[in-house]
Order: sequence, then C-alpha cells, then structure tokens
Amino acid sequence: MQAFTTIESIVVPLDRANVDTDQIIPKQFLKSIHRQGFGPNLFDEWRYLDQGYPGQDSSKRPINPKFVLNQPHYKNAQILMTGRNFGCGSSREHAPWALLDHGFRVILSPSFADIFFNNCFKNGILPIAMPEPLIHQWFEYASKDLLKLHVDLQNQTITDQAHGEVHTFEIEPFRKHCLLEGLDDIALTLKEATTIEKFEEKHKQRFPWLFSASSSVDNTAL
Repeated sequence: MQAFTTIESIVVPLDRANVDTDQIIPKQFLKSIHRQGFGPNLFDEWRYLDQGYPGQDSSKRPINPKFVLNQPHYKNAQILMTGRNFGCGSSREHAPWALLDHGFRVILSPSFADIFFNNCFKNGILPIAMPEPLIHQWFEYASKDLLKLHVDLQNQTITDQAHGEVHTFEIEPFRKHCLLEGLDDIALTLKEATTIEKFEEKHKQRFPWLFSASSSVDNTAL
C-alpha cells in the first residue's frame, strides 16, 4: 500500500448525498478480485451515456459532458468532495478500489457509511469527515472557481491557501500510523514474520506428531 504523507490537489465537487457503492462501481464490474482496472468504470452510470459492461474499451464510449469527472480541469485530481453518507449500500470493497484506481487519495464528506469508511483505510485512501457547513462552504467556493486544498496527514490539517483557511481533522492514531507507513492488513502481519516463525518452530518442537507424515489422514481407508 502506498504511504500517505501530504496531498495538494484540485478538489472534485460531487454535490450529492447518499451516494451508494453501486453508484460508485456498478454491480456488473464486480467479477474481478484484482484491485486494479476499476478506475475507468468509477461512477459508470453517471459518467457515460451508454450501458457499461466488463471488458469494454471505455475510451471509445460516449461520455456525459455534464458529469464532473468528464470536465477537463478535474483530470488527475486526487481529492473528491461529496455530500453526507457517502459509500452507503452494499459493503463491496471494489468501491474504494475504483476510487483509488482513478487516482483519489482523499475523500471529504460530512459523513461516511461505516464499512466503506473502514475499507478506505485498508486501501490507502484517507476519508475525512468535516462539519457539513464547512463542506457546503467549500462547494460554494468550487462553484465559483477551482478549489485547491493541501491535506497534511501528519499534522492533521487541511489548508485552503486561496481563502486563508486552515482546518484540523480527527483520525484514530492507529489508522494514521498505518497510512503514514503504507501498512495494510497483510503488511502489518508481515512485520511480525520473525515472531510468527519462532512460534511455529516452537509449536513443531512441542507437538511434532502434528507435522509428521504419519499424522496425515489415510483417505484410502475411508
């Protein structure tokens, strides 16, 4: 997992509440268990004018010019801002996979669905819940001009230099540590590889019969 330090980016304003995971990545794209390749189908039903399906060349599809992701000035943006209760619906982890594959590392919202919120941290995305009046203010800024924010995870600050504002945000210390170090669940386990190996060796010494060839079940006798 890529470590997170600071992000400075134009903000993509998706002013919609209760965006569910099927809207983030529709169900027909859930057949793959690989984490890459979902970006072109992020918000597929809003982003394109035709029906999307797996394996399709999205670069040749007719786009919806009114949808925010299709506006040229938001290309390569790493911060997404949305309405409340973002990520509701089913618990599919493909939703943060699609967001990350598109390039988003930060999501700003007044509130998140719990499972989606947890899945973001496991995939290197920083979801930040900020007060709803502030989110509305940022949407107002974004409606008049491009909004650029600087997110500093170490100091837990969001800076809007254009308007002279610095805001702080909360994050659980362990989650902060994992993002800063780029540690997902597998990487956390591998940090204890030496301890695990020592335990396995002691276990073999105490219970050698569990590891001997003779302890295997003779299926021919069944």
